[in-house]
Amino acid sequence: MTATTQEANRSVAAGAVARPGQKQPRVLRRMLALDDFEEAARRYLPRPIFGYVSGGVETNASLRGNRAVFDEIAFVPKALVDVSGRSQATTLFGRAYNAPFGLAPMGGTAMAAYQGDVVLARAAAEANLPMITSGASLTPLERVREAGPTAWFQAYLPGENGPITQLVERCARGGFDTLVVTVDVPVAANRENNFRSGFSTPLRPSLRLAWDGIIRPRWLFGMFFRTLLQHGMPHFENMGPRVPLLTSTGRRQGGPRDRLAWQHIELIRRLWKGRLVLKGVLDRNDARLARESGVDGIMVSNHGGRQLDGAVAPLRVLPGIAEQARGMAVILDSGIRRGTDVLKALALGASFVFVGRPFLYAAAIAGGAGVHHAIRLLREEIDRDMALLGITTLAEMRPELLVPARGADFLPRSERR
Repeated sequence: MTATTQEANRSVAAGAVARPGQKQPRVLRRMLALDDFEEAARRYLPRPIFGYVSGGVETNASLRGNRAVFDEIAFVPKALVDVSGRSQATTLFGRAYNAPFGLAPMGGTAMAAYQGDVVLARAAAEANLPMITSGASLTPLERVREAGPTAWFQAYLPGENGPITQLVERCARGGFDTLVVTVDVPVAANRENNFRSGFSTPLRPSLRLAWDGIIRPRWLFGMFFRTLLQHGMPHFENMGPRVPLLTSTGRRQGGPRDRLAWQHIELIRRLWKGRLVLKGVLDRNDARLARESGVDGIMVSNHGGRQLDGAVAPLRVLPGIAEQARGMAVILDSGIRRGTDVLKALALGASFVFVGRPFLYAAAIAGGAGVHHAIRLLREEIDRDMALLGITTLAEMRPELLVPARGADFLPRSERR
């Protein structure tokens, strides 16, 4: 087999989407890594919307910590291994995916990218990756699932049996097979950056908001006015009463989420026949309780640094939570930006990871082509890193390939060389 044939086979195995005759948007030529999309999105999006997407909470301590923790770990690659047959194919919940990552849930994507929820869902399905629809999305969940049959649904639920039952039944009717319940939002976070940048949900009409849109004409005409002309005013569709995105009087009402407790998870487990995942778990005892409640998987996450400022980085507690999983899928999100990040998470016990903001930035600046480009960049990094590490399957990504780079105290003790 020639090197060219091997490379072609790897592209097919990775789910590369060939688009003959389609010209790539010029902006994507400068996008060499996921981090590159952020600056391009900053120039494209109005200040309030970019601030909402990019920011964390309070001092951004958790946001910074999510990235810094990856630098505490170094690799020990193996040499002289035939890695020509490497594959990053991954099975999760009995389904084969073309890579070990998916697209994380993000609220309000359709105010940053034209038809953002649909674009992300469709691109993920075309690449054979999962995408999680946010309960705070501006697109009816049924339409997202129709556009992307690999989509899951993520719910913000109150501690009330009636609304829980209604949403679970709606997800089942909508064709979803995986329900993700977010458990780290009993109250709204203190996002001071949103107030400072003039952002609110729903958006409040004001001269400041109008000016922020006017000075971003590509977004104003290519996203906002285009949406109004072709689809009407977007609404928050999947959590509480239907509320328009732009209103001076409407209020979003999600119900008493501070009452949500383990008995409600047990209720959901009885009602929901598909896969059930809890998102926002950072305590190993919570992982044990999830397993005892019949949950199929947990997402180790601090909400991308957007809830409790100073919450521990998910990677740091991942090994302890993986020990408690005992059959549950362990998924990590928050802070993943590189192929090396993905591989470190897998080595420490994750079976899959999800990535959020970079894919939304990609959708904002270049639509579906941007999302495909971002997916391809991350796949290529994982493929390259596997070769350099001396592994051919992701199952070989074990703690033995890691050592502390800066005195990391969360690696298994046998690996602290």
